[in-house]
Amino acid sequence: MFIHNLKYSLKTLVKNRMLIFWTLAFPLILGTFFKLAFSDIESNEKLDIIDIAIVNNDNFKNNEILKESFKALSDKESSDQIFNTKYVDEEEAKTLLENSEICGYLIVLDEPKIVVSNSGINETVFTEVTNEIYANASTIENIVENEIKNEISVPNYDIDYETIINNAIAKVTESKANIKDISSNNLSYTMIEYYTLIAMACLYGGILGMSSVNKNLANQSNTGKRVTVAPTKKTVTIMSSALAAFIVELIGVALLFLYTIFVLKVDYGTNLPLIILLSVVGTFAGLSLGIAVSCIFKTSEDTKTGIIIAFTMLGCFFSGMMGITMKYVIDKNIPIINKLNPANMITDGFYSLYYYNTLDRFYLNLISLLLFSFICLALSVYSLRRQKYDSI
Repeated sequence: MFIHNLKYSLKTLVKNRMLIFWTLAFPLILGTFFKLAFSDIESNEKLDIIDIAIVNNDNFKNNEILKESFKALSDKESSDQIFNTKYVDEEEAKTLLENSEICGYLIVLDEPKIVVSNSGINETVFTEVTNEIYANASTIENIVENEIKNEISVPNYDIDYETIINNAIAKVTESKANIKDISSNNLSYTMIEYYTLIAMACLYGGILGMSSVNKNLANQSNTGKRVTVAPTKKTVTIMSSALAAFIVELIGVALLFLYTIFVLKVDYGTNLPLIILLSVVGTFAGLSLGIAVSCIFKTSEDTKTGIIIAFTMLGCFFSGMMGITMKYVIDKNIPIINKLNPANMITDGFYSLYYYNTLDRFYLNLISLLLFSFICLALSVYSLRRQKYDSI
């Protein structure tokens, strides 16, 4: 009987055009719009080579660290080139800035000084890079000074100054933060949109779960009345119907993944087994949500569908679907919302796989999704056990 009802439920779900649209077609359409909207957004924001000038006075010529740093950052043969640097006198630097041929110029007096005419991205980058170089220069000078004092205190008057300076430079350069890129491509902040799209597809599967359970409830359909008075156990019919919804939901999420990966060229990273695991658990959470809505709310199927869609879209909104920064605003100001938000659990799980090289955050989201699912199922069971009918 379980297999028979499973087949019947699968056929019923597949033939329901409204369900197929919301759970299979709509995510694909929305994903296509995302691709059209975001395909060029990051390429347009890439930083161009910045035109700057440096006043080539004696102070700059004598500052080896500044001189070598800007030489490296202006190397046209290097992939790390940031600046297109002109070495001029102060009057020419002022003229270049007035004619907007450069974004600013550096003049070394007692300390490096940046002169700019505007406050844009290029000017900010120029200022921050110069401050970083100067901060490193000050660090090297302090290390050298301490090393020389230590040598004199030994006492040692045959000091190898060149070795001390080289060692100080090595300490600073080797102390750079190591950032591990675990993605095959550069990290992309627009990935949040695709994560919320997967979360939406998983939770929209709740509509399938709700519809499957509804047809087994006597107060929802004529089919439910016949099921209720049939000799078959209610648990068998409900579980087989829920399994059918889960299978169709998984197929929908799988199609969305295949479409975004092979057609839209979205890179989800290299942790494929964990990506699949999170998708399956997210699909289960969506199914549990649908079952809970079906059992708890005593209203029409259309109203229940509206509740699931509204809940899902609100959750996706808080997770960053309608604005990438919304997720961070909620996480910072009202973190409890996203901690209870299943859409954010799915989104954040993908986010942690893509951006971090540890799995602590991923497993936290996975466990949270499972807890959400079990709570929904527990509420559903409690609601079903209390249902009684005076007549059918």
